[in-house]
Amino acid sequence: MLTSRVMQVLSPRVLQGVCKRQFIRKFSQTPRLGSLREQLTQTTQENGIRTICLNNPQKRNALSLAMLHALEDDLMNDEYKEDLRVIIITHTGPVFSAGHDLKELTPKEGRRHHQKVFNTCSEVMMLIQELPVPVIAKVNGLATAAGCQLVATCDIAVATDTSRFATPGVNVGLFCSTPAVALGRSVPRKVALEMLFTGEPISAQDALLHGLVSRVVQEDKLDEETMKIANRICETSRSVTALGKATFYAQMNLERSKAYKIAGGVMTDNLSLNDGIEGIKAFIDKRKPTWTHTMEKP
Repeated sequence: MLTSRVMQVLSPRVLQGVCKRQFIRKFSQTPRLGSLREQLTQTTQENGIRTICLNNPQKRNALSLAMLHALEDDLMNDEYKEDLRVIIITHTGPVFSAGHDLKELTPKEGRRHHQKVFNTCSEVMMLIQELPVPVIAKVNGLATAAGCQLVATCDIAVATDTSRFATPGVNVGLFCSTPAVALGRSVPRKVALEMLFTGEPISAQDALLHGLVSRVVQEDKLDEETMKIANRICETSRSVTALGKATFYAQMNLERSKAYKIAGGVMTDNLSLNDGIEGIKAFIDKRKPTWTHTMEKP
């Protein structure tokens, strides 16, 4: 077990998020029809890599309430099983996602429904960063509004050189306030605000320059480069990666000295894990490590 001091920082946020999501899934009033769900997303998993494909190109892969629920289900399915090592979110059609379905945001739907849409979207975004495995956005096209938010939220993002990113809500009278949460934590403030105030798209190259995506490739290299990253992650210890991911996001919200204190404590705990011991021993012995992928100690 991790020390109580470190667990006090890392656990509550993650555990509360999981419990809340389970409550929402159990008591949500939104029907989850199997046929509709299959149309909205397609999911495969092989060699530890789960690929979730947004599959509603007719609606530009809009993050409707149904799409958000389907994505949430795909992300949470067996999320703590050791054979899941990394998740890739991709899409069919020329648009990664155009954001919320504006037909769900008319006065006819009412304030309660509007709030439900935004709350559910926020839950999915927080879920991505609370998962114990890295999540990669694989983008070949346009990502706007909440679609851009989804890219900004993912741990890693690989995009083609023709992809574009925008937060154009201001142009239809709905400022992209929730996308701004993820965007403002990914790119410099003035870049984020220009995108938010003007709604103008930025190129993949500018997205790379400002930190919205981590890699830009030619279209014919997108699959190859994304899989290189995913396969490299699969070579590491799942438990060590999970611990590192949780610590990274936890320390980002702390003052610098507190962040170092927490990170130092986690690294000390990391060294006492079986996989921490095995990794260093394998390095000294000049051999490949044999991971347990668990949080167990000797």
